[in-house]
Amino acid sequence: MKIDFSFSKLKEKFVNFSKTKSAHAFNATLLAIAIGLLFGLIVLLVADPSNVGGGFSKILFGGFGKLGDVFYFAIPIMMTGLAVGFAFKMGLFNIGASSQYTMGMFFALYVGFMWELPSSIHWLVAILAGLLGGMIMGSIPGILKAYFNVNEVITSIMLNYIGMYLVDMLIQGNSKMFISDLSRTRYLPESVQLQSLGIAGSNLNIAIFLAIGVAIVLYVVLHKTTFGFELLATGHNKHASHYAGINYKRNTILTMIIAGGLAGLGGAFAILAPSTITGSSMTYEPINMIAVNGFNGIAVALLGNSNPIGIIFSAVFISHIQRGGTSASLFGYKPEVIDIVIAVIIYFSAFSLIMSSVLGDFIKKLGHKKNGDIKNPDIETKEAE
Repeated sequence: MKIDFSFSKLKEKFVNFSKTKSAHAFNATLLAIAIGLLFGLIVLLVADPSNVGGGFSKILFGGFGKLGDVFYFAIPIMMTGLAVGFAFKMGLFNIGASSQYTMGMFFALYVGFMWELPSSIHWLVAILAGLLGGMIMGSIPGILKAYFNVNEVITSIMLNYIGMYLVDMLIQGNSKMFISDLSRTRYLPESVQLQSLGIAGSNLNIAIFLAIGVAIVLYVVLHKTTFGFELLATGHNKHASHYAGINYKRNTILTMIIAGGLAGLGGAFAILAPSTITGSSMTYEPINMIAVNGFNGIAVALLGNSNPIGIIFSAVFISHIQRGGTSASLFGYKPEVIDIVIAVIIYFSAFSLIMSSVLGDFIKKLGHKKNGDIKNPDIETKEAE
């Protein structure tokens, strides 16, 4: 009898938790991932049914054999995901994370090559420079939105191209940074490179701890501070928040500045990472291509429901299946198949509210159906009266 009571209490807690927004978002994410992986399996079956088992297993589990690379490649998309997710909490769609990421990378490169500083602080100043570069790019759509009501989607898309061409031009015009014969930047000095974690064959470095720390701080700011409350309130209803005395223009600009800074940090972390080859470093090639990590950040933010903690896990997951997707080529599959899987996952993540509502209603009905088999004598007595 005691066991039945404990089980019923546990079931009641589970049903109550399933009604919360966090549970709905988590369920929707899991459902989106499952549908995306199922769609990927179908694509593999159509492409080559004979190797589908090996190819799909690589997508699912291939990343576990490359954990260093999984976390390394998760760092920049985690930061751009935070940039997109933070702005979205304010009701802003920061689709310009690519330009902010690229500008942050350039500022970090500039400090690395042009400033002679002690090795103990050189890397730190370069990171702060990357933060500043991203903040400058983020402030532009923020100011235009706040004072001229210009749609931030339009301005940030245009800034992606402006930032890309501007950085490529500045790098190609600097002989101290750029090697024209190789069409890439020179190797950064060791003093500005981030400390490696010593994992063989991997570029993983201390930036993973910095990125996770930033995500945790961001979560605290959003949920435990007055400023965070104002941002969330404005995101829910900017007109009501305005009547409540919240400064919408100031918060809009600050939000985009912070979001830009987060993406800029991602660019700095990416370019300052140590190389696995002695005497070399990460390099940048000015080939007039928008940084893909900015758009991957949108996918990470959507999958993580714009929650800083959720973005940590979604960035690691996206990086995990990307590493596994590259291994699927061993079975004759094109690496692009993983892009299809991610695209489907993100597509269904966009319908997270509908999906979580349907799944939540199903769980609730399931709980009611089971509870209906056990009648409460007190309720029956009241009904009889």
